[in-house]
Amino acid sequence: MTTWSILEFTGVIAFAVAGALTGIQKKLDIFGVLVLAMTTAVGGGILRDVIIGNTPPLTFRDPTFFMISAVTTIVVCFTYRWLEKYKNMIQIFDAIGLGAFTATSANLAIQHNLNTLFIVTTVAVITGIGGSIMRDVFVKEIPYVFRQEIYAITTIVGAICFYYSQFYLTGAAQLYLCFCITTVLRLCCIKYQWNFPVIGIPSKDQAAKE
Repeated sequence: MTTWSILEFTGVIAFAVAGALTGIQKKLDIFGVLVLAMTTAVGGGILRDVIIGNTPPLTFRDPTFFMISAVTTIVVCFTYRWLEKYKNMIQIFDAIGLGAFTATSANLAIQHNLNTLFIVTTVAVITGIGGSIMRDVFVKEIPYVFRQEIYAITTIVGAICFYYSQFYLTGAAQLYLCFCITTVLRLCCIKYQWNFPVIGIPSKDQAAKE
């Protein structure tokens, strides 16, 4: 199994877990949980393939990703009570998926001769956040990327590192570097609550404190 495949499978599993846990928390039925998990896992990849002209999307040519998502969802359904004991579990798996898809998508863009910094970064961002945006929209939540959390920026940083490291590193080193930088940076944002400022009228709680 290649490094690309390992990271791709890691991303699918991680995003499927995040989607399934979200569906369970929102009290969806088993079909709803499965659809949410699959959407989170493969939604960004489908958008990526359409944009770079890799059609029909890989997900539709090879059902492996759907099968992995389905199996992952079943496992989560039997273990969610254990997973719920750990704080921020959804965000942790989301960070892992973000790192994996950022690396593989940046690499895929270059393989399709789209070797410019802007295209590589754009493809990575769309893939990394596409599935999560669909998931949050389906459950009527404002997506992470549109809220305070520094989310898309971590993908951008990872993709930029991948783009420039390809000129100096060989083999799969740039894939691992991009994955680690994106994932660790996202986890740091979660742990230390690094946020962008929100522009607008302060909430009642904030107004009371002032």
